[in-house]
Amino acid sequence: MLNHLNEVNSVKIYSVFDREFTPYGRVVKGYDFTELIDFMEKKTNFPQVGNVYFPSINEMERTDVFEEVQDTLYGGMPIQIGYCNGVNSTYNGFEYHKGSEINVAVTDFMLVLGLTSQIHKNQFFIGEEKVFFVPKGTAIEMYQTTLHLSPCRVCDEGFKDIVILPRGTNTPLKTNRKNDDPESELLLQKNKWVIAHKDREPLVRQGAHIGLIGINKELKY
Repeated sequence: MLNHLNEVNSVKIYSVFDREFTPYGRVVKGYDFTELIDFMEKKTNFPQVGNVYFPSINEMERTDVFEEVQDTLYGGMPIQIGYCNGVNSTYNGFEYHKGSEINVAVTDFMLVLGLTSQIHKNQFFIGEEKVFFVPKGTAIEMYQTTLHLSPCRVCDEGFKDIVILPRGTNTPLKTNRKNDDPESELLLQKNKWVIAHKDREPLVRQGAHIGLIGINKELKY
């Protein structure tokens, strides 16, 4: 699959098992996500268009691995488990959180990643990112300094992704204050800072800061 993706795309596609992934995150081992994957395969669907995202699903948070991840991976800090399914294939923008994000690939997919240190005057220029292939069944941790957005599909059907984050992330803000800190312009939801491409209308309509500069590339499969 990785060789094929590199053949059909003009950008280099790395694997999360390559050393190039090191600045962005790590592959997580030692946890049994089988119960969560079973839930995703049996009880969630691929949307016909776009993506669907649910920050917190009660049934997923009643699994045995929930407390293990909360107590160990997050050091006892409260977490949420949800999912993102979709048919996205374009860059669209970036987001980041204050705290790591765990993704468990229910299907194969690709991730477009950058670093917060590459943001200059609230802009990120396309060409500085890297694209990574995440094989089905792989769990990864993306550090809080990693820019990311929804996965990109590698088949017609779409992608399914389990998303674990600090509790409350990606939920509505009570207030959205702006101040003299330039980062405040990027705050869109609770613990969610966003840079959008001008062509990504759903993000722009939500009020996301337009700051992803360049062609909104489409990844092929």
